[in-house]
Amino acid sequence: MCGQVITADKSSRSKKLKNDVIEAINELIQDIDTCHEQISEQAIEHIHQNEMILTLGRSRTVKEFLCAAKDKKRSFRVFVAEGAPRFQGHVLAKELVGKGLQTTVIPDSAVFAMISRVNMVIVGAHAIMANGGVMAPVGINMVALAAKRHAVPFVVVAGSHKLCPLYPHNPEVLLNDLKSPSELLDFGEFSDCMDFGSIGGSSRLHVVNPTFDYVPPKLVSLFITDTGGHSPSYIYRLISDYYSADDFAVQRGSASSK
Repeated sequence: MCGQVITADKSSRSKKLKNDVIEAINELIQDIDTCHEQISEQAIEHIHQNEMILTLGRSRTVKEFLCAAKDKKRSFRVFVAEGAPRFQGHVLAKELVGKGLQTTVIPDSAVFAMISRVNMVIVGAHAIMANGGVMAPVGINMVALAAKRHAVPFVVVAGSHKLCPLYPHNPEVLLNDLKSPSELLDFGEFSDCMDFGSIGGSSRLHVVNPTFDYVPPKLVSLFITDTGGHSPSYIYRLISDYYSADDFAVQRGSASSK
């Protein structure tokens, strides 16, 4: 009889745990689905009349943020750096033009020349690190450095589900994703440099094609999330709201020990 009671108790706890997990997942899905709307509602507070805004690549959050300002009758111009080698900026530019925004596509090499003329840089993020740094599409660190040099606000818009409890340690390597060199070079284009018969058996040409840049917190002016605007120094407080203390404490300890 005692064994039956224990089995029934375990079954009840297991069922409750399953229901709690399903409920938490559903809440997360709902947060992800609605975060763009909550972020976009703040656009009118940050984008003003006749401003010039620069972005790089393509981000759904950035697109909806800019479109929300346009819907509130704000008149402004957007400069989109194309974001080589994937050129997602071309896609974003087409989407913005379709929404009626004044849009200009510029090459990545023109960012530094253009940055002094813009009022604000607005970009998306792949992940927001626990120290307030950002993992973002490759090329954005260049934009952040140019913005810092010319004292232009560098604003990151991202949902709170992109908060990450990791403290970066060599993030360019550990947290990056290296894509195929074929995005940069056609196959066989530099075949004469691929001499594996040389001493050491290694190629004379190495092609590195990272997906992300790491932007340190000192280059970020403001984070705009679905919970409001936050400075980089406040991110650790948000992390504590979304993660257990064990999650980011352990991650910080493991990173510092390397």
